[in-house]
Amino acid sequence: MSEETLSYEKARDELAEVVKRLETGGLTLEDSLALWERGEKLAGICEEWLEGARARLAAVMAPQPGEDAAPF
Repeated sequence: MSEETLSYEKARDELAEVVKRLETGGLTLEDSLALWERGEKLAGICEEWLEGARARLAAVMAPQPGEDAAPF
């Protein structure tokens, strides 16, 4: 699956697996570095999804022209 189409949930789950494998140890330095790099990419994908969600929420919650700023 390409990283462009990786869902937040898939990226998060794979990232958790990467962390688990790194914490378990027993890997070569090269394998550890490769996993670390993959984890960084996955964390970036998750962050992009979260930033997009924040932006969508901010847009929905922003006062519309003619609305009061605070609905409560």
